[in-house]
Amino acid sequence: MANLLGLFFAEAKPPNVVVILTDDQGYADISFNSNHPKEVATPHMDALAREGVFFSQAYTSGAVCSPTRAGLMLGLYQQRLGIYTAGDGGRGFDPRTKIFPSFLPEDYTSMVVGKWHMGLDTDYPTLSMHALNRGFDECYKFMGRGGHDYFKLQGVKGTDYNPIYRNKTRLKDSDYSGYLTTRLTEEAVAFIDRQKQKPFFLYLAYNAVHAPAQAPKGDIERMQKQFPHLDPKRAILLAMLEYLDNGVGAVVSKIKAEGEWNNTLLFFLTDNGGSKAMQANNGRLRAFKGSLYEGGIRTPWIVSWPEKFKGGRTIDQPVISLDILPTVVEATGTGRLAKRPFDGKSLLPLLTEKTNEHHPVIFWNSGEEKAEWAVREGNWKAHSLRGKLELFDLANDPSEKSNLVAKHPALVKRLAKQHANWQVEMRRSAAEYDSAKPKQIVNKSKPSTRETKREQKRAERKKARQGLKKIK
Repeated sequence: MANLLGLFFAEAKPPNVVVILTDDQGYADISFNSNHPKEVATPHMDALAREGVFFSQAYTSGAVCSPTRAGLMLGLYQQRLGIYTAGDGGRGFDPRTKIFPSFLPEDYTSMVVGKWHMGLDTDYPTLSMHALNRGFDECYKFMGRGGHDYFKLQGVKGTDYNPIYRNKTRLKDSDYSGYLTTRLTEEAVAFIDRQKQKPFFLYLAYNAVHAPAQAPKGDIERMQKQFPHLDPKRAILLAMLEYLDNGVGAVVSKIKAEGEWNNTLLFFLTDNGGSKAMQANNGRLRAFKGSLYEGGIRTPWIVSWPEKFKGGRTIDQPVISLDILPTVVEATGTGRLAKRPFDGKSLLPLLTEKTNEHHPVIFWNSGEEKAEWAVREGNWKAHSLRGKLELFDLANDPSEKSNLVAKHPALVKRLAKQHANWQVEMRRSAAEYDSAKPKQIVNKSKPSTRETKREQKRAERKKARQGLKKIK
């Protein structure tokens, strides 16, 4: 009997893990959202949401791209490493710090496809921040910040060289053609086809629908003709969204076709709120990408693993992108190997209905330059921007229209104190992390000339704001 049990567990295949991360997708730019505008149609995302579990109050740990990506890869508040801004995360962090694939069993093959945004390639060909030096086995990605031209290998300013890497080889113009969203989908599907016989981890980080606003001409014209009342950029975003939705559908279809769907733990979410500059729609949520109001940090989030928990449900408990890695650690049975005390928590107890409790409190902070932070405890959310405190009851006011500070002064004071204590812990952790970094890594990660100019402009804006405060 013991031998039979041993044989059963030896043959049991651990779950495949797929994380699909979209970029700057609006909270209402998925038609599964009942408040979506009439022009939005995402049938493949909707099918995934209907089949899986949808989290109605899911958050990212950052309000912009790279902080969220760092937190997801770490399972920690990225502020523990001193990452608050897109610049902080985009420069990358110590390659010795373990990230997602390092917590998987050894028999997993891992691949990242798409947008990296956690370190540059200025030290080429060493590539200390490259995914293949961070535990991934394969990649098809670009390392530069933010967006990428959807038709060329150039960066968003046209003259920038922002290569796409296949593993550590920089592609040449002759190696590349097509629309980037479609190319990323094709690479993801090909990886599944190569690795279907053993467990795999696919991190598919689309850069759609991030700027630049680009899509095939015919698709843009079709959207403009179908919805003539829309802003031209909104019509382009819809065309980009259609390619993104088709990509999600192709990946899911491939997993199902290979008979791997039931034993695949899949996460779908976006990296922050929709972008105002790209005419994204966040529905009734306040504000956009870059803000710690709900519109900047709440994401459409779907989780599926048919073999382990039933789908067709919506869970209202607040969760955060930091929870993905701890969930995978529990699902793959590597808890004994993890050792790291994650800030995220496994979602499996929620998903398997063993509990209806999760995070008692969640924190956000965008750094000193913006001076914005937020805390959510239960349905209460405290928010501060440049010292102005606000308090919202999200259960009755998800649009954050009514500031209840005057009605609940003791509560907002307590939440502000919680944030202050959390921030002290983040700074202490960041100081310990900084002191442990090898000096050569720091030197290789120096800001670029463009980034230095950006930092100077930020400092000038901050100084100007301080001057206005003194005048007042």
